[in-house]
This record gives sequence, C-alpha cells and structure tokens, in this order.
Amino acid sequence: MLKDRGNIKWTAMMLPEHVSLLRELKKELTYQKKPELDEQQLLEMNEQICEGMERNESLIFTYYENYDYHCMVGTVHHFNEMERKLHIIDQFGERLYLKVENIIDVKTYS
Repeated sequence: MLKDRGNIKWTAMMLPEHVSLLRELKKELTYQKKPELDEQQLLEMNEQICEGMERNESLIFTYYENYDYHCMVGTVHHFNEMERKLHIIDQFGERLYLKVENIIDVKTYS
C-alpha cells in the first residue's frame, strides 16, 4: 500500500514565501462579499432603528466587517452624525460602535 503524505512531501521543495502565499490564497477563498442594499431596504432599516431608539428596544444587527458577516444584539443609545456610527449598548452593558455603512440587516429582538 502506498503511503501518501499529501502536502507534507511537497512543502520541502517549496520556498517559505510560496507556502505563505498559498495559505493566504486559501484564506481569501473563504471571504464573503458585501451585499448591495437597495433604497427600500435602507428605508426599512432606518425605520426599525428609529423605532428601536424611541421604545428602547433590543435590536439584532447583522453587519459586514473583515470580509465576514457578524451579529450583534443591543439597544441603540444614539447616532453620531459626524462619524456615521451607531452607539449601541449590548445586553452585557458594554458600549459598542457600529458604522452605518456596514449594517446589512436590522430586526427586533423578541
């Protein structure tokens, strides 16, 4: 039976730069693309954020950062117009900042 060691037998013949470039390429293949939102979706998210601020409700934010999607649950404290960031207080009482252009979806937390 032939014992194949896979990549191990080839890495000895490769330069370290090649190995690091192959690892970087493999990592880049897992990147997600940021979806383009239309005007109607942006208006709906704006309404939900404004209602959540008025009622002091917890909201679920889906946002795009570092080539991946992330979720955050919290209440909106206020909106900083100069930096275009939402100041959010999560369920643990920590203050978080979220850029408006990174937000993909907003839902009410029930």
